Order: sequence, then structure tokens, then C-alpha cells
Amino acid sequence: MVLKPRAQLNSVTEVTPAWLQERGLRAVLLDLDNTLVPYRTYGEVPEALRAWLQAQKQAGIPVMLVSNATSRRVRYWCEKLGIPGFGLAGKPWFGFREALRRLGLRPEEVAVVGDQLFTDVLGGNLVGMYTVLVPPLAQQELGYTRLVRRLERWILRNANRQPPTRAQEEFDPKDLAPNPRISKD
Repeated sequence: MVLKPRAQLNSVTEVTPAWLQERGLRAVLLDLDNTLVPYRTYGEVPEALRAWLQAQKQAGIPVMLVSNATSRRVRYWCEKLGIPGFGLAGKPWFGFREALRRLGLRPEEVAVVGDQLFTDVLGGNLVGMYTVLVPPLAQQELGYTRLVRRLERWILRNANRQPPTRAQEEFDPKDLAPNPRISKD
């Protein structure tokens, strides 16, 4: 299913170099808003995120920001985080292919980490990347995103449900009730 993430984690910081290596992944693409920082926030980089980025750098794992946020906002955070990236990426359709081109890697070598099914997971899966869904960091979002979250929750709740299957049954007329009544109700 194109909307099913390969992994669901509690935070981007759970995507450690060892975790990536176990899955044969060599790079990480990150969403910005509500994945790394709360929507519309500016300021200092949280210490846990700074330490996580340093661990990726020491392990030689490229990290890139791919966001639908404005180029100005993405540039601000790329400078703060010390990583490359680009905004107005056109996810789910365009941004991930451009990121692969810039990284020079095959899709199956790259993890996409984001908080939305219809941009991060769908886009990564369509390209063939390893997708990781994390919960959004904050409730504040665009009105459109709040509406889409309802559909996302429904999909995530029902993604693992299998259609009911009926066991092979044979018809036995003796099982019918005698004198069945037909009701208009």
C-alpha cells in the first residue's frame, strides 16, 4: 500500500546510524515542519536534534531537508542545522526525485522521515524509498493539514485490518428455521 510507512517511530532521533545500517540505508531525507521543529517556529535547534545530527555526520550519513515550506524558512533551518535542503519541494510528486539526484543514491538506499502520510510517506513510497512516519511535534498546523490528519488517522487505524474471510461452509437445509417469516422491517 502506498500510504503505509515501513516503520513508525516516536521521533526522528530513533533513526540512528546503527538502525540505518541494519536496513542497508545510506542517507536520510527529512521533513521540516512538525517532524524536526514545530510548525511556524524559529529559534534554536533543540539539543537532542543537534546531537542526533552530529551522530549522523560522524557516521558519514548524509542528511537533507526536503520540505514543502517556503524556501526562506527552509534556508533558515538548513543554516541552523548545518545540512543541505530545499523548500517548495512539491511533495509528494517531485521533491524526492530531486533529492535522490543531489545525493547520487538509489531510492532503496534512502530513508524518508516525516509526519504526514500524504506527502512524506506517499512520496517516498512512490519513489521506492524506506519511509518512516513520526508523530507530529505540535497541534498547530495549516487548516488543510488538520483536515487531512483525520483521514490519516483513519487509514493508520485500518491499514492492518484484513477483509473478513468466511470459512468454507456447506449449505445444509436442515439449518434453516422452520416456517421462515418475511418481514417488511
